[in-house]
Amino acid sequence: MATLAQPSTEAPAHYADFEQQFIAGRWRTGTSQRVQRDLDPYTGETLVEIPQASKKDLDEAYRSAAAAQRDWAARLPGERAAVLQRVAAIMEARHEEIVSWIIRESGGTRIKGTLEWAAVHAVALEATTLPHLVEGRIVPSDLPGKESRVYRQPVGVVGVISPWNWPLQLTARSLFPALAVGNAVVVKPASDTPITGGLLFAKLLEEAGLPEGVLSVVVGAGSEIGDDFVTHPVPRVISFTGSTPVGRRIGRLAMEAAVIKRLELELGGNSPFVVLDDADIEHAIEAAVFGKFLHQGQICMIANRFIVDDAVYDEFVHGFVDRVRALRVGDPNKPDTLIGPIINQSQFDGLQKKIRQARADGLEELLGSDASGLVLPPHVFGDVPNEHPLAHEEIFGPIAPMVRAHGEEDALRLANDTSYGLSSAVFTRDVERGLRFARRVEAGMTHINDQSVNDLPFSPFGGEKNSGIGRFNGKWAVDAFTTDHWITIQHTPREYPQNAQAIAGPWGGG
Repeated sequence: MATLAQPSTEAPAHYADFEQQFIAGRWRTGTSQRVQRDLDPYTGETLVEIPQASKKDLDEAYRSAAAAQRDWAARLPGERAAVLQRVAAIMEARHEEIVSWIIRESGGTRIKGTLEWAAVHAVALEATTLPHLVEGRIVPSDLPGKESRVYRQPVGVVGVISPWNWPLQLTARSLFPALAVGNAVVVKPASDTPITGGLLFAKLLEEAGLPEGVLSVVVGAGSEIGDDFVTHPVPRVISFTGSTPVGRRIGRLAMEAAVIKRLELELGGNSPFVVLDDADIEHAIEAAVFGKFLHQGQICMIANRFIVDDAVYDEFVHGFVDRVRALRVGDPNKPDTLIGPIINQSQFDGLQKKIRQARADGLEELLGSDASGLVLPPHVFGDVPNEHPLAHEEIFGPIAPMVRAHGEEDALRLANDTSYGLSSAVFTRDVERGLRFARRVEAGMTHINDQSVNDLPFSPFGGEKNSGIGRFNGKWAVDAFTTDHWITIQHTPREYPQNAQAIAGPWGGG
């Protein structure tokens, strides 16, 4: 067996030269005729220009992954864990460099960049334990002399399509576990964040000594390689984080492909932040401000709408507006800035359209001011009907709609009146009351007396309804990126039925 590639001992002082693709263990120029300009959304500066990947590049990436995967899966669990341990150590050494890329490329504030670095570092450490959690089973058999075994093994090759909003973490939570349990991976990052969503991982894992071919990163236009990324015959699992409409299309493509794919989908959200009549209002306001405006509200599990009991509505809303008015808005590099730029002009224009529509519909604008560049200050609207687009649709920006509820049952009805079901939050001084409420919320995650933005290693992250399929993290990630192979051993000669009357119990047909 060949030895693991050795980690670099003379790595460059700074990761740079991201204008190339990382395919089959080599850095090389993409062969598409298109070039992707990667922009800093705050300054408008071009960070890098990347010749994009073609279908030929994608095919090479997948086929090299298939060729390299068997040897990688055959490594001892501790060998695979060691690579991820080195990734965690390299991240520590390159902390500021990585945070800086998050700020410059995604427009994330320093608060967001530091939180994201910490989340990804935790995922890397989590993944070091996963190789030892791939367990088989011996199951009972009703047939005489038959031994029944179930072997757990990697699926083979995993395709990861990551989004632009939290790109480092939302790539890592599929990439690191998939590698840990013995798969090869091909990553397609979002066009707005090709470095933090993909190419940065190629640098990290190359430096950590990952064998050639086990990881490829293809930066390409969805219109050119998007469908082929899903339908290519090599990958067995497609992990996608993004919008529900795109997730639906990926689902159709996966089912219609020559080789049907398994799917791990984290899609849109419309997280309710519920404040019941006995809530600690100061605590709820603190959580609400963070849970709405972190990363400008561009998070799938952000508090999308605030459902507040009429008994405490005025107190909560007035306190919330006062707190939001004092937030620092603007330069994402400043340590106390909470709200930086929107990722791109298209997203910015969509948010401005929502604000204009809310005003035209006569909604009460409690807070709002003009934008500067792509920096959109926070906007708050009061007494928003739950069926209004501002509350009914995913906002993905720094706009906070306040919905008035009349009692606990009305609050629950409003919370569940959505086609989404990702995250949610409820505030009450009575924890048992909060638990009863939480159990009836139609969502994959509900947090009592905390805001909705939570994602912890070893905890099941995922949604219900139109918010996705599957769960990430810990043993759920092991399940996502492995499969069962049932193998039986017939230790003694078996008697087969000669007629219908002879069949008295299970016989193993199908």
